[in-house]
Amino acid sequence: MKKIVLLIVSLAAFAFGADGEMIRSYSVIAAGIGLGLAALGGAIGMGNTAAATISGTARNPGVGSKLMTTMFIALAMIEAQVIYALVITLIVLYANPMLG
Repeated sequence: MKKIVLLIVSLAAFAFGADGEMIRSYSVIAAGIGLGLAALGGAIGMGNTAAATISGTARNPGVGSKLMTTMFIALAMIEAQVIYALVITLIVLYANPMLG
């Protein structure tokens, strides 16, 4: 773990000391990794939410409509997190404050 942190810190120091193209290339890599992780987390969360809703409906079919409503609200909140990551990614790519 220490090696990974040291690598990240050294890459960040190298990026801050470099010209604009180096910062831009690291920004593209960071944006891709960040958005990919956000999408992965959102997909896992949505899958768990759907599985719990299906399981609850199978156990008690009478509350299926209430569970579906709650599931859609939860899915919207999960998707909002991914959209926030997309907005941050677009800011990093097109309005990067480190590029001046």
